[in-house]
Amino acid sequence: MNLTTNYLGLKLKGPLMPGASPLVDNIDNIKRLEDAGASAIVMHSLFAEQIEGNKVAFDQHIDRWQDNFAEATSFFPSTDGFAFGPEEYLGQIAKIKAKTELPVIASLNGTNTGSWIEHAKLIEQAGASALELNTYFLGTSRRLPATALENRVVEITREVRKAINIPIAVKLSPFYTSVAHLAGRLEDEKVQGVVLFNRFFQPEINTEELDVTPKLDLSTSEDLRLRLRWLGLLRDQVSLSLAASGGVHTPVDIVKALLAGADVVQIVAELLTKGPARLGELLTGLKEWMEKHEYESVEQMIGALSLRSCPDPEAYERGNYLRTLQLWKV
Repeated sequence: MNLTTNYLGLKLKGPLMPGASPLVDNIDNIKRLEDAGASAIVMHSLFAEQIEGNKVAFDQHIDRWQDNFAEATSFFPSTDGFAFGPEEYLGQIAKIKAKTELPVIASLNGTNTGSWIEHAKLIEQAGASALELNTYFLGTSRRLPATALENRVVEITREVRKAINIPIAVKLSPFYTSVAHLAGRLEDEKVQGVVLFNRFFQPEINTEELDVTPKLDLSTSEDLRLRLRWLGLLRDQVSLSLAASGGVHTPVDIVKALLAGADVVQIVAELLTKGPARLGELLTGLKEWMEKHEYESVEQMIGALSLRSCPDPEAYERGNYLRTLQLWKV
């Protein structure tokens, strides 16, 4: 049974990897993940605000509201709330490379072009095998058109691409008007892959304290379905590597993601709640499914139920909408 897969031009021993999370802050955890069968390590994001020390950005997100507007506090962490600063982040890359055999996929998070992009060069020099670029923002102003949002992602990606030679994956949001068109534009910018999708954590309203507070809910398997839709739609339209991120909790979830078109599957919530050894259990479950269904390789599975290959391609498109609504009977 051949579990190898190609992602961002990297030949990996298998399709499972921990996604960006605090698990990578600890070398012992990383070694446990390696022992369990992880094929690569995705580091948590280093934020542009950390690198630039941009006072305007911090004033906007922190200082401006710190003690005088309760509804807006706590949306952005204080400057000492990050696990690693820019230099520590580079050091962690070097430590992982020295103590494991795993490729290291670093992550940068920024919302505009700026001097922080130069840090991508240092990440490359520190030994990262690839870079995941997370452009995490919403168009909240009525003056900001959808095209401006896409253009901003493309512009950031273009500048990072100019700065480094290692492979780049862009982590996308599902909320763009045309995900497929944006993926195509990113392919034109010579990136190697996209990650579907990042998660926007929604605020909560405390009706007793009259406060707006952040709330972190981990994913469930239901979150995977949106990923499956776009993996299936993109698989045959772009030559990019595709990573599924969000909603993977069981071996069956992994199988679904691969069949839809994912080259790799990133797992976070399941590992945070059950520990690094859970990755080994998931890998065993994948092998058992492959043996039962007579798949000799992961490569055979990837995209076997994408839009082009699916016996019912309408399930990916609007034509299935009317039938789906009839599934609930009163």
